[in-house]
Amino acid sequence: MRELRRQGATVKVSMTKAAQEFITPLTMQSLSGDAVLTDYFDATQEEKFGHLHLARWADAYVVLPATADLLARITAGMANDAVTTSLLAFRGPVLLAPAMNTAMWDHPATQRNVAELRARPQVHFVGPGVGPLADGDVGAGRLSDLAELIDGVKSLFAGAPLSGKKVLITAGPTREAMDPVRFLSNPSTGKMGLAVAEVARARGAEVTVVLGPIGDLGPQPFEVVRVTTADEMLAAVMSRVASCDVFVATAAVSDWKPATVALTKTKKSDGPETLTLVRTPDVLLTASQAVHAQAKRPVLVGFAAETHDVIAYAQGKLTKKKLDLIVANDVSAPGAGFGTDTNTVTFLAADGASSSAQGTKREVAARLWDVVATHLVVR
Repeated sequence: MRELRRQGATVKVSMTKAAQEFITPLTMQSLSGDAVLTDYFDATQEEKFGHLHLARWADAYVVLPATADLLARITAGMANDAVTTSLLAFRGPVLLAPAMNTAMWDHPATQRNVAELRARPQVHFVGPGVGPLADGDVGAGRLSDLAELIDGVKSLFAGAPLSGKKVLITAGPTREAMDPVRFLSNPSTGKMGLAVAEVARARGAEVTVVLGPIGDLGPQPFEVVRVTTADEMLAAVMSRVASCDVFVATAAVSDWKPATVALTKTKKSDGPETLTLVRTPDVLLTASQAVHAQAKRPVLVGFAAETHDVIAYAQGKLTKKKLDLIVANDVSAPGAGFGTDTNTVTFLAADGASSSAQGTKREVAARLWDVVATHLVVR
């Protein structure tokens, strides 16, 4: 509420009875500077708001948090309280921010409701996040953080920064099999790439993520193409890169793979053993070479995960691969490596400009898109 008002929005509030068990209408009235709608049958409130006043007044409707019960009632088209009544009569864009226990989120009934709501052009989702929940469980169901919620609200309006843009992103690791039970890989979790995708989607872009082997994500507000090997990632990228506006390669692609893959588990021997490796395809370089001749090619963004001489190596990759921008990332620095929720990076542009960003990976992703926006304007 405070952040929306700080950024210039006028906000009015409607609350369910359950919401009033957690925070009082008086608190929300103090934050919004206006009366709060809780009961259409209250003569005083009806005089203030008028029947369906909020549905006619608002430019956007944000449901926060969207509980399992409320999602079910919205899906069914119910109008049995102040929130669902005004929401059912509202004709503009709706943002739902789910928050609930992970078992409730995973339940087939909830997922069925979410799928039906996602299919409605009017409805948009932000979250839920994944992590520790208030009741001690760990999983999907956390309310999205403030920055994500604000970006979600901004994306509802025409003229969002990336509205109409197609964004292709690679994220996560790749795996190269040695035999049926062993592989070469790296510790990438895909967190940075997914943060980049989430911010792009929140800013209005049509997003596709080519994602290496990480855990289940649950439903996402963007297309996810699952791959395992570098060759699979390359194929997925090459079939899409020519038609996108921005290509961001965050994936930690394995640089080598075994020269041969055993069909059965390789057994240990008593003597020295040798594993012969060959190079995997360079996904970003190959994609860059393929689109550079296009009259209108995508903005090309790479990531350089290094442990020493970070800027020098990143600059070399920027030049060799003919990128517009590269993100130099010292993965050996505290709080900036694989699997962390924070990052510290330096942006190096082909025109010589540079800047840095530090914070949560979502905050770094937001700063990345601010920088990329300057390249889109030039085009």
